[in-house]
Amino acid sequence: MKSKLAILFVVLLVALLAFFRALGSGRLHDGGEIEGSRVPAAVVAERAERQREAAVRVAVRAHADEPTKRILFGDLHVHTTYSTDAFMMNMPFMQGEGLHPVADACDFARYCSALDFWSINDHAESLTPQRWSDTVESIRQCDALAGEAAEPDLVSFLGWEWTQVGRTPAEHYGHKNVIVRGLADDEIPTRPIHSDSFAFRAMRDPPPTKARLGPLLYDWPNRQMYLDFDVFQRAVRETPSCPPDVDVRELPEDCLEGAATPEVLFRKLDEWGFDSLVIPHGTTWGIYTPEGSSWDKQLTAAQHDPARQRLIEVFSGHGNSDEYRPWRSARPNDAGVFECAEPTDDFEPCCWRAGEIIRGRCEDPQSGVCAARVAAARSNFLAAGTAGRFTVPDTVVTDWGDCGQCRDCFTPSYNYRPGGAVQYIAALTNFSGDGGPRNFRFGFMASSDNHRARPGTGYKEYGRLYNTEAHGPRDRTWYEQLYGTVKDPPAPASLPLDARDSSLMFTKRIDMERQVSFFMTGGLVATHATARSRDAIWDSMQRREVYGTSGPRILLWFDLVNGPDGAVLPMGSETELAENPRFRVRAVGSYVQKPGCPDVSVRGLSAERLEWLCRGECYHPGDERHPIERIEIVRIRPQRTADEDIADLVEDPWRTFECRQDGAGCSVEFEDPDFARDGREVLYYVRALQEPTPIVNGGGLRCERGADGECVEANPCYGDYRTPFEDDCLIDGHERAWSSPIYLTPGARAAAAAERP
Repeated sequence: MKSKLAILFVVLLVALLAFFRALGSGRLHDGGEIEGSRVPAAVVAERAERQREAAVRVAVRAHADEPTKRILFGDLHVHTTYSTDAFMMNMPFMQGEGLHPVADACDFARYCSALDFWSINDHAESLTPQRWSDTVESIRQCDALAGEAAEPDLVSFLGWEWTQVGRTPAEHYGHKNVIVRGLADDEIPTRPIHSDSFAFRAMRDPPPTKARLGPLLYDWPNRQMYLDFDVFQRAVRETPSCPPDVDVRELPEDCLEGAATPEVLFRKLDEWGFDSLVIPHGTTWGIYTPEGSSWDKQLTAAQHDPARQRLIEVFSGHGNSDEYRPWRSARPNDAGVFECAEPTDDFEPCCWRAGEIIRGRCEDPQSGVCAARVAAARSNFLAAGTAGRFTVPDTVVTDWGDCGQCRDCFTPSYNYRPGGAVQYIAALTNFSGDGGPRNFRFGFMASSDNHRARPGTGYKEYGRLYNTEAHGPRDRTWYEQLYGTVKDPPAPASLPLDARDSSLMFTKRIDMERQVSFFMTGGLVATHATARSRDAIWDSMQRREVYGTSGPRILLWFDLVNGPDGAVLPMGSETELAENPRFRVRAVGSYVQKPGCPDVSVRGLSAERLEWLCRGECYHPGDERHPIERIEIVRIRPQRTADEDIADLVEDPWRTFECRQDGAGCSVEFEDPDFARDGREVLYYVRALQEPTPIVNGGGLRCERGADGECVEANPCYGDYRTPFEDDCLIDGHERAWSSPIYLTPGARAAAAAERP
């Protein structure tokens, strides 16, 4: 007996030694190795020629030999596994496929998605000095392969994401991408600037022992990646924070620099003095945005820099942020405290749904005890912030129906927050007197927000679990480790959760399980540029002569044809006009894609790397184009007084034009007969909608609806084992392009006419 115990002791000792030896064997990873070289100039020239031919067909030019601006397609929102969340979702237990460094993004942009330009935007909160140095080096290598500066095959921009998250509406500003123009040492900052918010501090907190050691115990064969993640997180914790209120050029090089508000971020960028753009995104994303948030507080001289905040992301792989709706999940009472709003015919707040779930568990739903539990459930939900769903124990995703969702929006972002909708932002006016009245003047763009180093994934609708952010536990065991189990009978009352409690697991701080049904393949930004060069692309973004698409390469032109002195002004322009404006829109659908990859991709990358990155499918246009089905015009009249209801100022659509159902394109002209008479500022933008085609996750929660539109039964597209890996959850929808607005101010004659009785 003693000998058996001795043997068992030795075995356990060896196992423990091996375990603790493994804990010290994590590795840091660099930016990877770029394999593909420059795309042949003839291939790039052929792409441009095919675009010129399409432009001629919709009369962008009278003759094929006349010069015109080029439409170039890019992705200005791309993450690698240098971002903490990207590293996590690419782990084996979440059905991930492993590390994706910056080099992968370069090869993908060049040979899988065939982009003209892209940028890297890892979360600054996880970019240590070494990771920033590696990122800079990889972007420079990618750019160096592009050929001569005047006609590169691919322009690579350096950037990062400022990932601000506030726990309350008052302290929430949201996420912004920062892009810098150049790549030389004297054109880029020494370090990126993180948000110095809850998101950053949560990353610096040591993870609970269970979260750190659990994956090693449950998934020992894949231990190396978990060990590497442990080292990845430790590097962030061990890097000191930069001292506050010190000029950026006087800070030490080996610290993490933060800015708690947009005001501080803009000040720091001013101190660096480099050309940069700051692009807000995710403005309607309820996954991290507190109930009741809106963009009103950012329309001030301190929190908005119109010289840098030139563009806003209207669509990404996290859904659409375009459309305004008047409903809210929570509204302030007379004391300024947010309370759960009642449902409307087309919207149900999740806080309200929480109360109804608890009501369904009451023995007597009409009793005072039940009423108190229902009220507590709604209150607890709001107090828990983005962890609200976990205040109601023993629920599954389908219990929540489609609460929080925009039922009539195109592929909306999850838990839609209308106070951040781009239309709402465009209609706002600040009358506070700090240089006002003040308005936002954004150009509209789109990008992917891909977290697997895959810029421009929207070229084909395939690969949900590697071309989108969809991910989840690979089996029931892992699911129960992350989310727990559901008890029967369920708990009769809700539980209070403090959103400030750092002991809450990351997976419970945000409702990722429902969010997965709202991940798209991602959008693109298109620029009207005078050349393929870095400077030409940058200048078009500064002019706001850009537009966004939901992924396909739709060609779009939107012009004011009777500008001052007869000028034709493109999208993104702002001008004073004394007469009614006349506009022209031209749109051409994207190419129908052929299966597989073109020869240039097959020759450009090894077979192994092509399969690893592109999964057998690349941008591979045929000769046929999808028809443009219709053109929608949106008219927005910014507030003239603070009491004007924004719902009355957003006309969507204001005009609609049906198009011929062929691939030749669509051209329409229209006039606003009210402009001179009304004498007020107006902005107009265009949506060009293609014929319906399958879209990954195109149905959101895929609700079966009752006669009055309510969600009778949800059929989520899970990111975990419950939905087959190969199921892309395809639902037909209208892929589209959004132009940047044209901003008009009434001239003296129009203003005088409006003042006459």
